[in-house]
Amino acid sequence: MTERDASLPPRQPWLHELSIVVDGNATVLADRSGDVLPGTSQGLYVDDRRILGTLRLEVAGEAPAFVAERASGASAEYAGSARGLGNPGPDPTVEVLRSRRLLSDGGRTLTEQVAVTSRAAQTVHAPVRLVVGGDGLDIGAVKSGRLTGPATSATVVDGRAVLEDEWHRTTLALEGLPVGSEASVEAGADGTVILGATLVVEPGSTASLCLRVTTQRQQASAFDADPGADAVQWDDVRVTARDHRLGRTVHHGLDDLRHLVLRDPASPADVFAAAGTPWYLTLFGRDSIWTARLLLPLGTELAEGTLRTLARRQGTSHDPATGEAPGKIPHELRRHVYRDKNSGMTLPQVYYGTVDATALWVCLLAEAVDWGLPLERARTLLPALRAAVGWLTGDGQPDDGLLKYIDTSGTGLANQGWKDSGDSIRWRDGTVADAPIALVEAQAYAVEALRSAARLHRALEVPGADVLEAQATALQQRLRERFWVDTDAGRHLAIALDGAGRAVDGLGSNMGHVLGTSALRPDEARQVAATVTGPELLDDFGVRTFGTGNGGFNPIGYHTGSIWTHDTAITAIGLSREGFGIEAGAVARTLLSSAEAFGYRWPELYSGAALAGAPTPYPASCRPQAWSAASAVALLSVALRPRPDAATRTLRLSPVRPSPYGAFRVEGLRFCGQRVDLAVSDDGDLEVLSAPADVTVVAD
Repeated sequence: MTERDASLPPRQPWLHELSIVVDGNATVLADRSGDVLPGTSQGLYVDDRRILGTLRLEVAGEAPAFVAERASGASAEYAGSARGLGNPGPDPTVEVLRSRRLLSDGGRTLTEQVAVTSRAAQTVHAPVRLVVGGDGLDIGAVKSGRLTGPATSATVVDGRAVLEDEWHRTTLALEGLPVGSEASVEAGADGTVILGATLVVEPGSTASLCLRVTTQRQQASAFDADPGADAVQWDDVRVTARDHRLGRTVHHGLDDLRHLVLRDPASPADVFAAAGTPWYLTLFGRDSIWTARLLLPLGTELAEGTLRTLARRQGTSHDPATGEAPGKIPHELRRHVYRDKNSGMTLPQVYYGTVDATALWVCLLAEAVDWGLPLERARTLLPALRAAVGWLTGDGQPDDGLLKYIDTSGTGLANQGWKDSGDSIRWRDGTVADAPIALVEAQAYAVEALRSAARLHRALEVPGADVLEAQATALQQRLRERFWVDTDAGRHLAIALDGAGRAVDGLGSNMGHVLGTSALRPDEARQVAATVTGPELLDDFGVRTFGTGNGGFNPIGYHTGSIWTHDTAITAIGLSREGFGIEAGAVARTLLSSAEAFGYRWPELYSGAALAGAPTPYPASCRPQAWSAASAVALLSVALRPRPDAATRTLRLSPVRPSPYGAFRVEGLRFCGQRVDLAVSDDGDLEVLSAPADVTVVAD
């Protein structure tokens, strides 16, 4: 690793080459060898604080030679070779397997099992040393490129080491040593701790030891959310398909998602998905809602927990500094004030800078009821529903009847839709649009939300449904009148309206989110379907955020030409809902191609510009990311086209013909809280393998 000139301005660290594991509020970023290297973004993070900034393994005085790495969910394995030990010659005869696991057992625990296996002819004496150190840096500082801090205070007591900073107390100990081996623990000169033992390994045998790192909070922060992996029941979900990529994508996606689940500290029975690791390992309104929506075919528990967690923080007053307004659903919650010193952005612990989370919250509630959330439990959220609708039809529409945003604080997000980078809303010539901004997808979400709220009002037998329907129709009309443009790319939906009310005519993926919301007529949906699957937006690995013919197009730009996994999945679902099954299947298959290229662990975003036939990583992309991982389940919805109706206990399915993945089988779906297993033939014929006696599954 080459040292960077300290006089240069800090840069956001890149993550694409790192090995990452996560479990709830803890994550480890490491080199592919498994080492956590000082002076980098790597480390063990708990509650957004870096507990360990150094974790290096030495065997016989040197790092094992790297052979292979595998990481998924909360665990990783690293295979290496101790080339200085064993038989002479080119063949490795002493293997080193490093197994990492994050656990929740009253605190946060990292276990690091080191196993040395000998194929050598003679007994091997393998001195094993683990060099460990911490600095307690806040994750916001690390993301800003400030990668070093003063060493955490370390003491050695009774054969173990203790690291302490302002927020956490961490204990380090060696366990599981073979009989006759003795552990040593000593303080290093640079603030590190060195733990070690010599393993004696006979030919054909294995000897091992385990480093246990246990972290406890010393003081509470504003949003100390604990892991909730045990609260979701996805263990019995099995997917097999003629296209083998589908089952692998679902399996790995659910493994990562399980370990992104957190508990609401105000009500630990309620769980939600953290947005992603490492930068966004907390509650994000939009991300957490979309994740829960995409996962509804596997049950309503995550949806209900997400709804309740957000409703508890729903806005009650006007506060320009935080973006709060009555009824507004928050954008993100942090354990501490979040500061990005490079951009000058400072976000409070509860921040409301989102134009779309409120509408999406309403949509999630209605869909959860459709999938089986009991009406009486939904009724308890009626006050939050009314408040959300009040914001959608009140403060959310500040002047001309359209949802729009502008950051008045000067330290928040300039753009407050899902494309939240400062340069994401552009004209066809690449010019950045002026605020305030009215996004096309935000209007469509609100149309869907108001109609969903009307259905809920009727289901709950409370007045107001007709008014909500009328408000939805009026907003739909404004969208249809003001957002269509004609450019050299043809007639298509604009990305947004700018501060002067002009339609921003850049060609972007935003229009894909309008599909399936009921905001378009059939002929309009057909035009959007043709455009979003046309050559400017769709490539071999997904839907581009910004069309290739736009000025400023960059295939690796954050929102200016890259591909986002969830964006592509939402577009595929919209196509499927509108009846464009063949097109939806084609988009879904681009996602399977990218999943395979990334080892079935989708990043947050990537470039479709192929390098050696594969998509190119976006170097700073989070991985795993909740709505990316949840896109695996979206692939099932694309092919099955479910229309659940818990009121009549009827699950209607319209499988795409022919099946986009060939014949496939899905076990472990949930409808009305009960299991449903299905099989679909190559031609799209449905077979119900099992379903509860009181549930009707209908194939249209």
